[in-house]
Amino acid sequence: MVGRRTRKQTATRLTAGDWTAAALAAIGRGGLAAVAVEPLAAGLGATKGSFYWHFASRDALIAAALQRWEAEHTEAVIAEVEAQPDPLSKLRALIAVVIGSTTIPGADSIELAMLATAGHPHVAPVLARVTARRVAYTAELFEGLGLPPEEARHRALLAVSAYLGHAQLAHATPEVVPGSDAERGRYVDRIIGLLTAR
Repeated sequence: MVGRRTRKQTATRLTAGDWTAAALAAIGRGGLAAVAVEPLAAGLGATKGSFYWHFASRDALIAAALQRWEAEHTEAVIAEVEAQPDPLSKLRALIAVVIGSTTIPGADSIELAMLATAGHPHVAPVLARVTARRVAYTAELFEGLGLPPEEARHRALLAVSAYLGHAQLAHATPEVVPGSDAERGRYVDRIIGLLTAR
């Protein structure tokens, strides 16, 4: 009886955020197919009832997890970068943050899972919105450096493509990407030099 009470108390303390975090982790491990209520509940030490307290369905959980991914992996990064004083510092910070994120276990897995399921009806609109936001924001930084809008957009596309390629390499063959902080710093400097060359 005491064990049940403890489990129930644990389950009632879970928030919608706990469930969306677990769903995102599952997506990173196995894509959208890995988002299943019973295994998530077991991993959280909760019951299915706790899940249904917060979400009407698995689809609702997936939608919330995708919104969280967008907020944490795009909007929060932009907010962090915006603290920098000028466009070049912002660009450097952006490249450093996104390249550095590929060294965080699971971070690139979520990104790659989103790309792998780009045609899924839940993923497609979010991925399109995130990609457009990333390209547009990066283009603004290049315009802030004095580049005309079309050229700024082209360089933004190159920057976003470089990040996605780096994420794929870091996931599939981590030994080929810069490993230490010093190596990553030099790598970021080289990327900035190439992307801002006149």
